[in-house]
Amino acid sequence: MVLHLAEELQVPPRERNTLLLAAGFAPLYTERSLEEPEMDLVRGAIDRFLRAHEPYPALVIDRYHDLLASNDALGTLLEGVSPDLLEAPANVLRIALHPHGMAPRTLNFGEWSAHLMQRLHREMQVTADPRLQSLHDELAGYPGVELSSPQGRVRSQDIVLPVRLRDGEEELAFFSTLSTFGTAVDITLAELSIEAFYPANAHTANRLLRDVGADPAEGA
Repeated sequence: MVLHLAEELQVPPRERNTLLLAAGFAPLYTERSLEEPEMDLVRGAIDRFLRAHEPYPALVIDRYHDLLASNDALGTLLEGVSPDLLEAPANVLRIALHPHGMAPRTLNFGEWSAHLMQRLHREMQVTADPRLQSLHDELAGYPGVELSSPQGRVRSQDIVLPVRLRDGEEELAFFSTLSTFGTAVDITLAELSIEAFYPANAHTANRLLRDVGADPAEGA
């Protein structure tokens, strides 16, 4: 009954273990480190995805948005970020919204910060995790961060909300997709997300190709 209710409510595995304990049952879901031998196939799959996605940026985060892995193309997004923010465990939301992070380069900081904060707020509500609450409170105090999407600021020609970054006199624009392991029964694996960024304009696509020494005409 407990598991059926948790399934209907889409309760994450970590919280399902808490419900089972509260109901007098043993926890069902295990939690392994990514470094354990049983996770070799998972690490291999992640690494193949990250490399195959180049020259576009991609990264892997955990439940708390801490950076676990990335490909080399992520450096394009991180230009100008303070080295202190990149020290492990680097948090991608802190990097995105901190005034010494990506914030000064983000041209649509209001919309982008609202998007990230709303996503974090949903996760906080689902899990009731105090660490996510603490992160939310910290980020909400950063200059210029907005908690809800400002009306009327999304451009009518956009079909997805991109992050727009200053690139000299030009603009880099990216949209992203989030992927998870849909059949995961291990807590660590269930809490991993892979975020893959794609160019949202021609300048961005050409810039990424130039960074790896490719001919932009070949990617057209």
